[in-house]
Amino acid sequence: MRPMSYGQQGGPQSQWDPWTPHSQQPWNSGTDETPDWAALAEASETRNKRRRLFLIGGGALATVAIGAAVAVAVVSANDSNSASNKPASGVPGTSGLPTQPTAPSFASTSAPPPLDPKDFISSKSKDTAPLSAESLFPGTQLTVGSDTVYKKGATDDTKNCSAATKGGLPKILTDNDCTSFMRVSYVKDGVAVTVGVAVFDNAAQATKVKGKVNTDTDLIRTLPGKGIKDFCTSAFCLVTANSYGRYAYFTLTGFTNGKDMTDKDTEALQVGETLEDFTFRQIRRRGEIQASAAAGE
Repeated sequence: MRPMSYGQQGGPQSQWDPWTPHSQQPWNSGTDETPDWAALAEASETRNKRRRLFLIGGGALATVAIGAAVAVAVVSANDSNSASNKPASGVPGTSGLPTQPTAPSFASTSAPPPLDPKDFISSKSKDTAPLSAESLFPGTQLTVGSDTVYKKGATDDTKNCSAATKGGLPKILTDNDCTSFMRVSYVKDGVAVTVGVAVFDNAAQATKVKGKVNTDTDLIRTLPGKGIKDFCTSAFCLVTANSYGRYAYFTLTGFTNGKDMTDKDTEALQVGETLEDFTFRQIRRRGEIQASAAAGE
């Protein structure tokens, strides 16, 4: 808000003009003269007449301006209609206009499905990587976790599958055309495990062998050597049989001191289960390596 201003007191007073709004009236409180009331009334009436004339005149001017605007709008509309009513021959043809570009088309492509590692270990024709007990079970020991160590003993490879087995297993392997047999032994805390892996030309043969094995009578022979003495010669031991791809694999777990193994020997049983799982993983890894190499070709 603007501040209120005050005029100077005691200064000369301006003369009152009846035609000027807000001019000071000649009011002399110190004389005996009285105002001319008739003259004041006449002047007021004259001002009101001028205001009415001004308002009337302004309205007339506004009316004229509106009329002119309407006239201009009518003329513009007529010109627009004239242009829109021109014959079609005056409009340029479409032959000279640029054509809409055609979007390029691409042939649909899709990535090939990933190779199945099991396919490479299910048939002799695909499973062509070098194979031996040392390549399947490398190193001098197996470390599980951070501190569980299984010392590795001797390894063995043979084409005579019957020589590495006993009981009814030699016949089962021969009847299903076993081509080779690999063995390896591990030991931990007085518990020894011999792992045996039979190799066939296809997965169907290995699966059939697994179904025919009786783990009470169809066994692999233990493989002593390199710090592991012969075990499971007369004591009860844990026997397992399984297959994956064209491989049938077996485990024989027992105490090195000749003690019989029972279902209460949970730690000893765990040693056998760990080596069985390790064998499965090594066979599967063989398939993964070959599938990865084939995918990169």
